[in-house]
Order: sequence, then structure tokens, then C-alpha cells
Amino acid sequence: MSRNPFSTGQTEGPGPASAHVPASARVYEALRGRIVALELPPGSALGRAEIAQSFNVSQSPVREAILRLEQDGLVLSYPQSRTLVTRIDRDRLREEHFLRTAVEADVARALALQSDPGTAVKLRGMLKMQEALAGEVEQIDLFKQLDEAFHEALFAGVNQLNLHRHVTARCGHLARVRSLDLPRKGKMRAVLDGHRAVVEAIAAGDAAAASGAMRLHLSGTIERLPEIVRENGAFFT
Repeated sequence: MSRNPFSTGQTEGPGPASAHVPASARVYEALRGRIVALELPPGSALGRAEIAQSFNVSQSPVREAILRLEQDGLVLSYPQSRTLVTRIDRDRLREEHFLRTAVEADVARALALQSDPGTAVKLRGMLKMQEALAGEVEQIDLFKQLDEAFHEALFAGVNQLNLHRHVTARCGHLARVRSLDLPRKGKMRAVLDGHRAVVEAIAAGDAAAASGAMRLHLSGTIERLPEIVRENGAFFT
């Protein structure tokens, strides 16, 4: 029997923690997570009936989830035919990088100007957890979760979680390239060092340094793009 590509090996239906989450949102988040992680690589076909069965939902929330993924540029649906995961668009990738860098650099700047010691304490605690995983390739998934949580905490520090969700949804192509880049030797340590530079600038109340550190931190993957494309050409337009 072939493995269901939409199954995580666990029940996808609503449980205590997800009962209040709309079905379309659950399907969207799960599919987006697998696309970004390249578990559903470019060119993968998404069968709506199969997805509906896997998540124990009707096809209506599946259609809504796929529409959101289309708006994110992560899938393309052909009328009366099929839905495919898109290849990574290099032009859109650069737009997403510009958006994320501009927003997060300003978030880091705002945090430095706030001079809230509680924020620095929280961020340093997250750095300690990342430090324990840096270099442990078998823990890369957990490291990635902590990386995402770190950036979310920055937005939370300036009460801009809605903005964080917006930027995340608009940066799916960039997120896929980061998934390709993260296993690179030394990348986990580079991410940690970048986070640490941002936190120290925020703690020092140096807005210019915080903004600059964030820009430098977010530049690594995009600077390595030519090499990433050479190694994974089939994933790109």
C-alpha cells in the first residue's frame, strides 16, 4: 500500500487543541508547512479528495486552503484538472527577501528603542535552547522551529503578531530556499550567531546596530542563492 503523502502518521482530525481552529485553517497550515519543508516538493500534485480524506473534512475547506496557498504563490490550480506545487520563483523570492528584511530590520530597531529588559531576557533564553542544538544535524527540525519562534518573539515584542503572520504568508518561496540552505554545514551556527548579534544590539539599546544586525542575519541565504540554484535547479523556475 502506498503512503499517503498528506499524512503525518497521526490523526489529522480535530482534537482538543485544534477543535476551535477552522478546518480550512488546519488544512492550510499543514499543507503549507509540508510545502515549505519540501516534504511536498515543487511539482507535487495535490489531490483534493485525498487531502479531504486525510484530514477527515469535506472538500469545501480543502478548496479554501488551496485558494490561500494559491494566493501565497505556493500552488497553481488548473481548471477541471489538477493542483501542483509551484517551483520557486527567483523574482518573487527577491521581492519576499526585500519585504522580510525591511520589516524585520524595523522591528529590531523598534525593540532597541523600547529598552525593555524583559524582551532581551526572553530572547536570550531562546538563544540558549538554540545553542544546545547548533551543529546537531539530526535536530534540524527542532532548530528550525526555534528559529521561527525567535523571529515571532521579535514581532510579539512590538505587539505586531498580525504583521508577523502576514509576512510569513507572503514569504513562502523564501522559506523554501531557507529549507534548502539550513542543512549546509555551519549554517545552524551562522543562524545562532546572527540571532545573538541582534539580541545584543537590542539589549544595548542601539537601534542602528539592531537594524544592521538583522539585515546582515537575513542576507546569508540570499547571497548563497546562485549555489543553491545550481545544487537544486529542478526546484526553481
